[in-house]
Amino acid sequence: MKALHRDTAQSIARHYLPGRFHYHYVRFKLGSDPLYAGVADALRGSSEPLLDLGCGLGLLAHTLRLYGVSLPYAGVDSDANKIALAKRAAQAAGINDVRFDVVDLSVTIPPHRGSVALLDVLQYLPADAQQRTLDSAIAMLTPGARLVIRSGLHDHSRRARFTHFTDRLARSIGWMNTAPKRYPEADALRARFTAAALEVRIEPWYGKTPFNNWRIVATRPG
Repeated sequence: MKALHRDTAQSIARHYLPGRFHYHYVRFKLGSDPLYAGVADALRGSSEPLLDLGCGLGLLAHTLRLYGVSLPYAGVDSDANKIALAKRAAQAAGINDVRFDVVDLSVTIPPHRGSVALLDVLQYLPADAQQRTLDSAIAMLTPGARLVIRSGLHDHSRRARFTHFTDRLARSIGWMNTAPKRYPEADALRARFTAAALEVRIEPWYGKTPFNNWRIVATRPG
């Protein structure tokens, strides 16, 4: 799984103009991070609607369409400014069958049936909200649907320490609304999904980044 070619990343980033900061952020993010290609790969072959919990700027909607994954998409995030930018960029790109809403996941989970994406979200939720979010996401999965998670995991690696530092930095400069609360453990996630009769895969998702990112895909057999 690779990041997008720089020309493709730039073409998507243009939809976030005239804001130069967001243009450069999107271009760099898509050109260096294998996140979105990995989600598209995980969802390929499924037609179930997708709920993107903590969607940020809505980059997943753009890249799913780019990779030919045309399932219905809904993105929610607690940051109203990011949701406004996501709506504007999706409209500028002419992306169909997508919607974005402001939702605070620490307070409520929107209703949904289908697949779910939780990308760089879990570590920002308090322990109780993290468990509620996982329980809700599992309950949303229909036969053949997938729960795709990217998260830093709780271990003692150098990558983990660097991830913790940059997550805190993102909060201090105002990019994130909250600081990281709790990083999940791989064994606990695997046990939780197995108990829910889901098929689960956990694998490194570093790409060209120094972060301790992992991809967790839990599938409801269909």
